[in-house]
Amino acid sequence: MSESHDGEHVHPESGEDLSLYARRAQAIEALLVEKSVCSTAEVDQMMSLVESRSPSDGAKVVAHAWTDPEFKARLLADPQSALAEIGYSLPDTTPKLAVVENTEQVHHMVVCTLCSCYPRALLGRPPDWYKSFSYRSRAVVDPRGVMREFGLELSNSVEVQVLDSTADLRYLVLPRRPDGTDNLSEAELAKLVSRDSMIGVTNPHVPEGIAAS
Repeated sequence: MSESHDGEHVHPESGEDLSLYARRAQAIEALLVEKSVCSTAEVDQMMSLVESRSPSDGAKVVAHAWTDPEFKARLLADPQSALAEIGYSLPDTTPKLAVVENTEQVHHMVVCTLCSCYPRALLGRPPDWYKSFSYRSRAVVDPRGVMREFGLELSNSVEVQVLDSTADLRYLVLPRRPDGTDNLSEAELAKLVSRDSMIGVTNPHVPEGIAAS
């Protein structure tokens, strides 16, 4: 298993030719503008938003949910409104966002089997491995095997639910807060939340000196 410089997992097929995606995006944009679904200005606005976002934004949201039970309840029930409370207002043209919580009994893992649908308005661009055919095909039939490649081995007692993102609905995983982190600040907690844990292929980082649950 290989990793990038920031510790995120790099899928073996991350080198796959991505020019296809660029051409596809250009064709879709042209069609949407032609059909008056959106304007070029609206597309540019969304692209600017995506470029300004990164997994650190999602990590801040997760950490806030870990420390504020009432906010977490609102985030799960109405993500758009809850995000707006803390400064993450999503444009009306943004696909619907659903937030799903990992628990001791259920673990969620997100994939887009058709292309690369992803909560870009919050997390920025998806990693290359998320867009690869290998991940998109294997995540559905062998999610535990995929997670093992990322270093995550779940107990057989944990139910794994694979969620398929679509053009109309995107998912954000709210990972479980690591045990033994009660004394950490919200900023410190955010550093434990990785991009991959918000997709569901890993769990958050565990601070040194604390055994993983």
